[in-house]
Amino acid sequence: MRRTALLVSAALLTGLLPLASASAAAGAADPPPVPVDAFEGEVPFANPPAEGIFTWGGDTDDPPQLALTARADAPEGAKVLTGAYEISGYGGYSHDFASGSPAHDWSAHKGIRFWWDGQNNGKAIPFEIKDGGANGGASELWTTSFTDDFTGWKQIEIPFTDFTYRTDYQPVGGIDQILGLTAMWGYSITLPVGIKSQFAIDDVELYGTADQSLRASVVTDAAVYPVGEGGKARVKVSVATTGTVPLDEPVTVAYETTGGTATSGKDYAPLKGTITFPAGTASGASRTLSVATLKDRSGESAETVPLKLTVTGAKAPADTPQVVIDAHGLPYLDKKLSVKKRVADLVSRLSLAEKAGQMTQAERGAMTTPGDIAAYGLGSLLSGGGSTPTPNTPAAWAKMIDSFQLRSQATRFQIPLIYGVDAVHGHNNLVGATVMPHNIGIGATRDPRLAEETGEVTAAEVRATGIPWDFSPCLCVTRDERWGRGYESFGEDPALVESMETIIQGLQGRANGKDLSDSDRILATAKHFVGDGGTEYGSSTSGTYTIDQGITKVTKQELEAVHLAPYQDAIDRGVGSVMPSYSSLDILGDDVGPVKMHANAAMINGVLKDRMDFDGFVISDWAGIDQIPGDYASDVRTSINAGLDMIMVPYAYKDFLTALVAEVNAGRISERRVDDAVSRILTQKFRLGLFEEPYADTSGASDIGSPEHRAVAREAAAESQVLLKNAGGVLPLRKSQKVYVAGSNADDIGNQTGGWTITWQGSSGAITEGTTILEGMKKAGGNVTYSKDASASTSGYDVGVVVVGETPYAEGVGDVGNGNDLELTAADKAAVDKVCGALKCVVLTVSGRPQLIGDRLAGIDALVASWLPGTEGSGVADVLYGRRAFTGQLPVTWPKSEAQLPINVGDASYDPQFPYGWGLTTLTRTPEGGTATLNALALAARIADRTGSDKAGRTAVTKARLLVQQKIGTAITQAVAKPFADADHLLLTGRYADAVAKLREAYRAA
Repeated sequence: MRRTALLVSAALLTGLLPLASASAAAGAADPPPVPVDAFEGEVPFANPPAEGIFTWGGDTDDPPQLALTARADAPEGAKVLTGAYEISGYGGYSHDFASGSPAHDWSAHKGIRFWWDGQNNGKAIPFEIKDGGANGGASELWTTSFTDDFTGWKQIEIPFTDFTYRTDYQPVGGIDQILGLTAMWGYSITLPVGIKSQFAIDDVELYGTADQSLRASVVTDAAVYPVGEGGKARVKVSVATTGTVPLDEPVTVAYETTGGTATSGKDYAPLKGTITFPAGTASGASRTLSVATLKDRSGESAETVPLKLTVTGAKAPADTPQVVIDAHGLPYLDKKLSVKKRVADLVSRLSLAEKAGQMTQAERGAMTTPGDIAAYGLGSLLSGGGSTPTPNTPAAWAKMIDSFQLRSQATRFQIPLIYGVDAVHGHNNLVGATVMPHNIGIGATRDPRLAEETGEVTAAEVRATGIPWDFSPCLCVTRDERWGRGYESFGEDPALVESMETIIQGLQGRANGKDLSDSDRILATAKHFVGDGGTEYGSSTSGTYTIDQGITKVTKQELEAVHLAPYQDAIDRGVGSVMPSYSSLDILGDDVGPVKMHANAAMINGVLKDRMDFDGFVISDWAGIDQIPGDYASDVRTSINAGLDMIMVPYAYKDFLTALVAEVNAGRISERRVDDAVSRILTQKFRLGLFEEPYADTSGASDIGSPEHRAVAREAAAESQVLLKNAGGVLPLRKSQKVYVAGSNADDIGNQTGGWTITWQGSSGAITEGTTILEGMKKAGGNVTYSKDASASTSGYDVGVVVVGETPYAEGVGDVGNGNDLELTAADKAAVDKVCGALKCVVLTVSGRPQLIGDRLAGIDALVASWLPGTEGSGVADVLYGRRAFTGQLPVTWPKSEAQLPINVGDASYDPQFPYGWGLTTLTRTPEGGTATLNALALAARIADRTGSDKAGRTAVTKARLLVQQKIGTAITQAVAKPFADADHLLLTGRYADAVAKLREAYRAA
């Protein structure tokens, strides 16, 4: 699912207040302007915590290229700040003041202004200021925008009163949600998306004198006040000032209950009057208004009572507060009825517009205003990768989501939102959460019980922050190591993927959905239906991607056996939602050609829903319908008619709603299809218990990142380690040994957790809490010295450990050929060469896919595939030091060269570096006896087949595998590799005797 790391709200791009252009000269009484940026070099290009100007963006291409450029037409001084940009996700620049110095006081001024060199592109340019908090990265964001609809230099003046509190990315609930202006940390500019252009800016300064009408505001403690019929709603009205100074003049607030859907005198007692805050009143003073509702004893939908506030002497609240008399007495609210009956009753009451709203999912940062949740009846919101509150804490997540749910209570039937995230290896967007190994490592464990436990931990941590829905697990069968999201797969064998689907039970609980309302369960999503792991290299047409989102070309038999197989198991396990793939499917021989999966009715309606009897709902991928050929109306029509039930339209929710209603009214989408989609969505909302409890149950928040949860992740990290070579028994290490540790990934939590960690693409460095591999080795009691680049002397050490591999990436950004390959970096190669040339050495590859290391293999004593082990580096140390045995097996084939790709178990020609299923062990006695022992194990396997004893069958095959691996050693030939890999596939499909027979074949060939 394509995501952005810091999502730019559509609110910032359209519909915001226009700004004044060059205004009249400042009045005589105004103080001289105060410079913020003159761009003469007085403020350096530097990153926080230092003061400086810095860029940011969604990926490596999005940050603008900045320069201080001398220009004869500079409005002030000799230089201006210039920048060039071509942004696909988001990007811009900020000026943050130094975190170690006091914040700046802007409260004496009317606003901020600057000169802008207009390009007349008609684009809205978001401008934000940073108020309060500890520093520029933990401050409130206040936002507005101006439109670049002119040519040449123009002075833009922005009164501070034009800024609105930005709810989507900042301290949720706010530091105080008051633009105090006494502790300012800087400003930022977000540049337009989708155009190649340049900009120039000069002379950012504070101007004018603040007066009370500009710096005082009236606020309420909420925008929506739900109350049971007959109850009282209490609305707290407060006055606030910038600078928190007392009022200079009185502020009056006239209030009146008027408008709305409730009837005055019948549904509520009318309220009217005036509040006065006298001169001298302290900022933050408040009064409470009480709105009494009345009982009429009849069942009805929710009714609204707006409380109109007319403010004199200060700025009025952004929202008119609404008292909402809760819906009551209707069948769908009766939890004693079956879910089916509740759904049918509710659907029968909804208008077409309300149904369309339920089928719409928006990115939280894209809403023009939070009021759009009720205004458009949105059914769902999501956080894309990196779309997080600030601070990024469990409490902030819960408060943010609760604030969104509160808005949904202002709708006619108070249908709760279903909020979704990509928790693909733990609650990976949340700093401090337990981050599991990526799925490729879970596949290496070959441990269904452990897979389920990782799901349980993930579900508990996600639900404790108020989120009931996870876009996971990925059931892709990865068939080409060049794919940038191969690590999201459990492996290349559909049988292995199916065996790991116990994670669905970990997330959801019982297959019948009875556990979904529990405080530690979440709805799972099987993705990406179908064939995303089989896309052909070079077939992608998405930007610079080479394979991701491309075309999967398979026969019908291959489709069934490889890519479809895992989905039936997921459906049998009760998975609640399914997400189609961005990719296209081309079934060879059907003369249809490639069809985008978001438009593939034959597969979604015909196979998934009809043949496989999937009764959950289908959610599109991130703007996935936009890739369907045709105009937007056609995209909507085609996707809904193909069987999609909810559409993820991150920024285009208004356009989607308009188009969907129009298509139904025109008869091109049937109401029956809409009713089916809405029924499927509501069914899961009822099962999740959201109608009874829409708000976060944070009782489990204290367990987020707890030792108990990290113990599961540690076990998963340990079991995921695959020992590929162990010449001379160099592993396990002994605590008495002096160990020289080197390599780029030995001490980097960001690299070992990979993509989809805190941000969409992930990043290197100390991005979250956890234990690096180096730290784990030290905690294990190892006598360890670290030299990242191996520049320190290697003399005096007993053994070297070099931890190398990849830096984070996600999706097509990580495709080989898109700036990536399967080779180690030059620095990693140098570290391996130096350490392994001087000492007995162990090399660990921390990566989402195999690394081409064959040219150095002879000089490496022990080689470990560490995959992306997550936050618990102690799990890696556990197997290095022998606390646990190495038991992991390759979930994918390890190639000799890129030219071999794709290479997979079952291929007619199969000559890898290490075969699928390969994995040496330590601290476990390998069976002896050669052929005689294999014969005995073959007999045991045949008995297990006849008696249906899976445990005995697996034990026999495992013993045979260990025996065969011991004989093979490092002499892995094609004659050995093919039957060896086939044996592991047969084991996973429960054909134990056939598996041992293949292992006997490999033994004879060794």
